[in-house]
Amino acid sequence: MRDLVRIAKLHFPLFSYHSLTSYHYSFHSHFLNAHTTTLTSLSLFSLSHTHSPTKINKIQKVSYSSLPSTIFQPQAMEGLPQGYRPNVGVCLINSDDQIFVASRLNVPGAWQMPQGGIEEGEEPKSAAIRELREETGIVSAEIIAEVQKWLTYDFPPAVKAKVNRLWGGEWHGQAQKWFLMRLTKDDSEVNLANGEAEPEFAEWKWADPEEVIEQAVDYKRPTYEEVIRTFKPYFQGSAISGKCKSTKW
Repeated sequence: MRDLVRIAKLHFPLFSYHSLTSYHYSFHSHFLNAHTTTLTSLSLFSLSHTHSPTKINKIQKVSYSSLPSTIFQPQAMEGLPQGYRPNVGVCLINSDDQIFVASRLNVPGAWQMPQGGIEEGEEPKSAAIRELREETGIVSAEIIAEVQKWLTYDFPPAVKAKVNRLWGGEWHGQAQKWFLMRLTKDDSEVNLANGEAEPEFAEWKWADPEEVIEQAVDYKRPTYEEVIRTFKPYFQGSAISGKCKSTKW
């Protein structure tokens, strides 16, 4: 509602907006994809001074294309720290409360939970589902919880130079929304080279929370500690470290 008032003030600066309850709004939505809705136009209505519901005056239809793109940012993107690339992370657990981790192809010995960038106009929750599918092949998982705030980590200088060349821009690090998901089928779905995206991992395993933190790269470790501390109350029991499994090429 606050965003709509901002739009109205922008286009109708002489109009009085003393009471939000005095206005009705109707929207014409266009789906950019299966998960994200962006408003393309809106019709702004105002009740007459008598506030009679039978006396509604249409003021003007405003084209979304003429408005700043930031006005209709997904609400879940609010509070994104400036200078940090928007990202999501997935803490995927199985029925034994073991956590899915995989070792990176380009950084031998570096184990991590699935993560990836949020595309423009994409909601973090949709990005998390997509990244899990692209990186692991897993589609049978349910979201249990999420970390409500953005968690950030800074890139070390060498990593920062490399990723900024790759992505373009000047990112200090990544700001992440984390989601706890539970696998709803067995792990036969896992396929690190499923063709959805360029493979990032060489092998995978189920690990206990302590092992996940211990084997994370140094600059991600504080984030992992906070993620697992936040999600641990949702675990059903004690996790037992699992055996390592290689990717299916």
